[in-house]
Amino acid sequence: MLTIKPCERTNEVNVTPAIGRIHSLNQLPTNMREGCRVALSGTPGTGKTTISRLLHSEGFDVLSMEKIAEKHNCLGELDSSDNSKPIDVELLISILRNTWDIIPSDITIIDGHLSHLLPCNHTIILRCKPDILEERLVKRGYSKEKIQSNVEWELIGSAWNDNEGKDGWLELDTTELTENEVKERIIKWIADDFKPNAIDTDIDWIASMEE
Repeated sequence: MLTIKPCERTNEVNVTPAIGRIHSLNQLPTNMREGCRVALSGTPGTGKTTISRLLHSEGFDVLSMEKIAEKHNCLGELDSSDNSKPIDVELLISILRNTWDIIPSDITIIDGHLSHLLPCNHTIILRCKPDILEERLVKRGYSKEKIQSNVEWELIGSAWNDNEGKDGWLELDTTELTENEVKERIIKWIADDFKPNAIDTDIDWIASMEE
């Protein structure tokens, strides 16, 4: 079982601006900028890399899960079906349990599919309607097998559903949102002390198809 350490909070008093007016890391009050790790996960094609770049432009530290895996020799050979290298997630988790004991000095975004499995303090899951996701993956040139497995993963969403209502867990449907809208919602969530999704906002593609 992973041990997730909560972000430490200080007793420093700050005048907090309205959450809706916070658009970057620098606008967060000091007591809301305590260091922690935030996983940015989701099926390939949901927008993780793009959103990570936008968050980085707003002052957040961003680390790629692939780069972390490479640093700790947890990368496999290149997979030609999607031009990515498989990560030995179990090995990486066992290493990070020891090396991530110290909380970072700043809020750090960990970008990568399955980053929600790493010992992070909070988690963001980007979702996308399966039919739109399929179109995105076709444009990327993924093989039919890779497209099918990723679309099925998104459709079932079992990994995400197991965490419904957990603290520090945000699930966002990116299908019809602009990149900036996704970024703004994430920053608002951070400013609102990482409050979890309301149960009635959890995403269930199968249920929506049956309606």
